[in-house]
Amino acid sequence: MSARDNILQRLRAAPQGKAVLAPDVAAFHAALAAAASPSTRASRIALFCKKMAFWHGEVVRATRDNWPQKLRELCAAKGVRSLLYGEQSVHAAALEAAGIAGLKPYDRPIGEWKKELFEDTDAGLTSTRGGIAETGTLIVWPDASEPRLMSLVPPIHFAVLDADQLHDTLFDAMSVQRWSDDMPTNALLVSGPSKTADIQVTLAYGAHGPKELVVLLLVNEEELP
Repeated sequence: MSARDNILQRLRAAPQGKAVLAPDVAAFHAALAAAASPSTRASRIALFCKKMAFWHGEVVRATRDNWPQKLRELCAAKGVRSLLYGEQSVHAAALEAAGIAGLKPYDRPIGEWKKELFEDTDAGLTSTRGGIAETGTLIVWPDASEPRLMSLVPPIHFAVLDADQLHDTLFDAMSVQRWSDDMPTNALLVSGPSKTADIQVTLAYGAHGPKELVVLLLVNEEELP
């Protein structure tokens, strides 16, 4: 009998125990929520801004009507000469109407303009699926209209987040948005700009992605600073 056959024989002869019960994740999070302070829209916004600042991300509040103008001001202040955006994205029309200089549609396969993307693109703008207040995190679901590279390659990543889509925790976001029904091939959780401490345990930004993350948080008029 070979060693393989011997191992398989021993496994088959081993006593069969009871199947391990899966943990009740929903009950666990329900208990956590019951023990925590009541969550409100205002508390979620405040916590998200606080956590995002901790990760060196910038949050700029704007309304659903004026965010393109706010973005134009930010681009001018940061010296952005070219802004990558999804030509078929939900924000394309608003961007084009805002008169932002240097708009650059993502309209070709990467192989056709890799040098321009990596060397001559100052910033990229993407939509978001939501945000997580507990950790100051963006939920980004890349697709054909807004590929992953748009939030990875440019030195500055602008992201549009509607405050209506802020959730307390990752579990809340997954449950409310029913992630299990339609998961993308690449779901992203983004907390601040790219960072690493691999070299001499010194934290550096922009090593593997954007050096800056600017979140345009869409709020109601009364929620503006």
